[in-house]
Amino acid sequence: MSPLRLVLYTTLTMVAFAANSLLCRMALKETGIDAASFTTVRLLSAAAMLWLLMRWQQQAPLKHGTWRSALALFIYAAALSFAYRTIDTGAGALMLFGAVQLTMILAGLIAGERMGALQSMGIAAAMVGLVLLVSPGVEAPSVLDSILMLASGIAWGVYSLFGRGLSNPSAATAGNFLRTVPLTIILSLLALPWLRLDARGILYAVLSGALTSGLGYVMWYRVLQHIRVMTASTIQLSAPVLAMLAGIALLGESLTRDLLVASLLILGGIWLVLRYGKV
Repeated sequence: MSPLRLVLYTTLTMVAFAANSLLCRMALKETGIDAASFTTVRLLSAAAMLWLLMRWQQQAPLKHGTWRSALALFIYAAALSFAYRTIDTGAGALMLFGAVQLTMILAGLIAGERMGALQSMGIAAAMVGLVLLVSPGVEAPSVLDSILMLASGIAWGVYSLFGRGLSNPSAATAGNFLRTVPLTIILSLLALPWLRLDARGILYAVLSGALTSGLGYVMWYRVLQHIRVMTASTIQLSAPVLAMLAGIALLGESLTRDLLVASLLILGGIWLVLRYGKV
């Protein structure tokens, strides 16, 4: 891949990751769609897009992926949708990203990895940032939605750990999304009494599923073939920043002092861990 194309793909992928948070928050804040329906439409759209892509490439996606990965993917998507009922775009993206990275870092520690002083300081700073982000305040989200957002990040971290070392990550992603279909249909049936559909909300869910999730993940896996793990992890620090800026510009969200401090603690702390790691 040429350097110019690599930069283009990387930029588009980070925009897609940020857009996932933005589209979900826009749908839950500005339209009448309920969280369960948004989740279902998003996952069905992603599954359909990836199935079409795999058919075009003459691959059988259900031969790839696993049910445990699909369950983690479903928990991530469902918890994210319900959490964004009260959480602003930027704060939610920071919670999500921080929980993802800390889950993977802690998994490494459990596996026997050792960290130096600067890395330990980084983990401590990131955790303090997360605590600050979910602490009660004038504009703090509900405790339940904060827990759901952190659970979403943990689930995505687990999903990422399950996917390490895959020979065909795009096909595995397609297989995992297809396996979420029965799970998300069950969710919608359980939430049927609270069903609220909205044309614009459905559009946001389709865009989030087919484009920023389905095609976004495929692009990211192409990028990962050409850059180091450390570089990839560092690049992902831009996603919550982009989400925060988009929320401020498009949804009128404010950049509070607590949000700014939490951003510096979380992103700076994770950067320290990545910068002085072994990869």
